[in-house]
Amino acid sequence: MATAPIISKMAIHGHPLHPMVIHFPVAALLGLIATDVTYAFTGDYFWARAGLWLAGVGVLGGWVSGTIGLLDLLFVKQIRRLVTAWCHAILAVMMLSLATLNWLIRFGQPDALIVPWGLYLSLLGGLLIAMASLLGGQLVYDHAVGVAPEKTAERAVRNRKIEQAKEG
Repeated sequence: MATAPIISKMAIHGHPLHPMVIHFPVAALLGLIATDVTYAFTGDYFWARAGLWLAGVGVLGGWVSGTIGLLDLLFVKQIRRLVTAWCHAILAVMMLSLATLNWLIRFGQPDALIVPWGLYLSLLGGLLIAMASLLGGQLVYDHAVGVAPEKTAERAVRNRKIEQAKEG
């Protein structure tokens, strides 16, 4: 358990950027699994084209989010000292490398390599996302990376007042 919060350098008004922007590429890359499976069952070209777009959004957004996370890793000494942070970063780079390959194999003919290679890369990417997400959660909840306890305390007080007002 962290004794003090670790403040992100890559933040806007104290709000860390990495957790703000990671959700979009994760959603796109997990959605890619669904489009690949659907294409495999239906053969409908729409799903291949949708997969190309989801792969692109996931890769581009992932590299933006990963760059932000990398800058925090490099600039914040307390984060650099955490083995969990390095494992999270390594898994993220592995996942983004596979996702980039997955996106690149879809150019020209989005449907040509979905079965089996695109689907395999999408599933493996989903597994790596799950593992990296687990470690990212540990960074936040166990090591207090990017957590502002004063804001959390203010929110708790505000919520308590709202609940008391509702009760009577």
